[in-house]
Amino acid sequence: MKAMILAAGRGERMRPLSDHTPKPLLVVGGKPLVVWQIERLVRAGFDDIVINHAHLGSLMEAALGDGGQFASRIRYSPEPQALETMGGIAQALPLLGPEPFLAVSADIYTEFDYARLKPRLEEIALRPEQVVAHFVLTDNPDFHPDGDMGLNDGRVSLEGPKLNYGNIAVFHPQLFSDILPGTKCALFPFMYQQVRAGKVSGEHFRGCWFNIGTPQQLMALDRLLRSQRAQYPPPPLANISRWKPGSN
Repeated sequence: MKAMILAAGRGERMRPLSDHTPKPLLVVGGKPLVVWQIERLVRAGFDDIVINHAHLGSLMEAALGDGGQFASRIRYSPEPQALETMGGIAQALPLLGPEPFLAVSADIYTEFDYARLKPRLEEIALRPEQVVAHFVLTDNPDFHPDGDMGLNDGRVSLEGPKLNYGNIAVFHPQLFSDILPGTKCALFPFMYQQVRAGKVSGEHFRGCWFNIGTPQQLMALDRLLRSQRAQYPPPPLANISRWKPGSN
């Protein structure tokens, strides 16, 4: 099973912290944001990972290497300038292959169990004429109270009460086949046509989820994770090495 971590954003709201460090490498709770994602993906069985990058991307490759320290294989899709979600995925298609894949943002922190999405990968692979994507939606955060889209009988809808798009999705690669590599293209409103056609399934995750966009949000999450670690020391992670600053 393959996963793509979307990590090419400049992180303008995170400046000045992101001026000299890629946003995904900013440390929270003792390890970089992107490492939290890698470890959770590997734990769920997604050990073939593609990471796109643009701003200071060489630093990310130097820090994460080939993924061996995480019991995974990591490959990189460099972008001369950030191509946004659809464009970044289209650029990385040769690395992702012909099967459905999981896509997650590097700048979220969540306790969502990615293993839950294995049935969605199988469904999209078997029935692409009926469903081409699956979105994980969350409760609306304070900074986005109006939400993005709703759910109706397991299908994402543009009607009804709105939830927040959680930056976690499964996609069929055919969605991106008509986008020329190097084209800048956002996920929305592109995907709304698939939503209107009823071809996007979804689920509502009510657990721990944070979008880390500002230094204040980063510091707040750092305090929370360090407090939790002090109260409940984590057990060792089998087959996954712990992050050590400066490791390759």
